[in-house]
Order: sequence, then C-alpha cells, then structure tokens
Amino acid sequence: MTAAALLPTPSKLGLLAALGSGALLGGALYFQYVLGLAPCEMCHWQRWPHIAAIAAGLLAAASFAWPRLALVLLLVAVTALLVTAAIGLFHAGVEYRWWTGPQSCAGGVPRGLSAEQLKQYLLGARMVRCDETMWAMWGISMAGWNAILSAALALVLGWGVASRLRARP
Repeated sequence: MTAAALLPTPSKLGLLAALGSGALLGGALYFQYVLGLAPCEMCHWQRWPHIAAIAAGLLAAASFAWPRLALVLLLVAVTALLVTAAIGLFHAGVEYRWWTGPQSCAGGVPRGLSAEQLKQYLLGARMVRCDETMWAMWGISMAGWNAILSAALALVLGWGVASRLRARP
C-alpha cells in the first residue's frame, strides 16, 4: 500500500489542489522564462491566487490529523482557483476585445528618472500589453486556458469537498 493511499480524502484533495495550481503556475513560468513570453500585469494578477491555492493545498495535505481544518483549507484553495479563473476570463475578454482592460496594462515606468533617462527607457522598453494575445492553442489564449483549467480544478475539488461533507455522519 502506498503512502498516498493511507492519506484521508481531504489530504488527497489538498495534494490535487497544490499539484494542479502548481502545474498551471509552472506552465506560466515556463512560457515566461523558457519561451521568453513576457507576462503583462493581468498575467501577474492570475498568479497570486495560484500561490494561495498551492499553500492552502499543501496545508490541507499536511492536516491529515485534522480533517475539518483540511476541508476549510480546501475551500480556501477552491476560492483562490475561482478567483484566478475569473481574472483569466476577464483577461481573455480583454484580449478578444469583448471589453476594455485597465489603463495600468500599458506598462509601468520607473520613478525618479531624468528627462534623458526617461527617453532612453521609453525608447528601449518592451511594452507588454494586456490586450494582445501572446500565445494561443485552438483559438484559446493562455488567459483563457487558465480560466478553463482553474475553474475545472475548482469544480473537481468542490465536488470532492461536497462528497466528503455528504458522507460524514
């Protein structure tokens, strides 16, 4: 019998939350650091809930002696996944021109530069716009895939939590 088989269901679901969000975040980092696709501001917004879901999932997995605590932590992970899915959906809508994105997506400029330094910075800056699709597969952008996969993971985890709560006496 494997060690994973000995874990209670909430701990297994915690591992799933951590691994699923870890894979999605790892994919984003792969695109950034290996393929050289610089993220926009909204791309960064989508990463923070994944970090929260990973942390909550790992804590839920480690809470095998306290199943109620693990279930609460799983609900935190589900909420974080729904948040990143919503941000991903909003970002995909901006990319597909369904609605406008925030003005801050034009990029930031460092403060305290002289006029000449500012000119050099602006001429050499590579602006990453939120309304441009950097990568797509089957017509769905990376933000769209984040929305789909994060929502699917949240649904699976939510179903697991609901099943666990229904099974309790």
